[in-house]
Amino acid sequence: RREFITLLGGAAASWPRVARAEQAVRVKRIGVLMGRTESDPEAQRQATALHQGLEGLGWTGQSLTIDYRWHAGDTRQAQVLANELVNLLPDVLVANTTPSLVAMQQAKSAIPIIFIGVADPVGQGFVPSLARPGGNITGFGLEEPSMGAKWVELLKDIAPHIQRSTILFNPETAPFAHMFLPSMEHAARAAALTIKVALVRDG
Repeated sequence: RREFITLLGGAAASWPRVARAEQAVRVKRIGVLMGRTESDPEAQRQATALHQGLEGLGWTGQSLTIDYRWHAGDTRQAQVLANELVNLLPDVLVANTTPSLVAMQQAKSAIPIIFIGVADPVGQGFVPSLARPGGNITGFGLEEPSMGAKWVELLKDIAPHIQRSTILFNPETAPFAHMFLPSMEHAARAAALTIKVALVRDG
């Protein structure tokens, strides 16, 4: 009996230390809004890359929870899903593509937002500059306006005799597309190419 009481007393003395250790390991939470469908192979590659990058930094499944929401450029759905993620109170939000960032910004949360795959974030007004983004939004873009001229040059290389070309885009799901037009028009004039802009909207 004395041995049992001694053992129980020793275990009880260790309980506070165990409890403190469990409390010290707080699970971090990330909310990710993907501008693609979940079945999209590219979306899965991007999600895998995110997991691998975090694991490389020591963030594993035991210390981290990632909540994904998926949309395919549907602005209304993106807003609903962004609000869902904000309500989960994550430590940080990740916005993949411009519609995702717009939705997260409109959710009006103070939670830090990291954007990925957003074209011309300065020109679109998300941040005042990439060097000093300020506020709660930061990240990196994949494209910049002068790329439009390169597309026109590539088109002429592929089809040297082409004289007319039409640029199609949806201004609701790709509002950033306008930023490429000045450089495209400039390159088109130099290449004796007539380009026409045609806006395509959801039915």
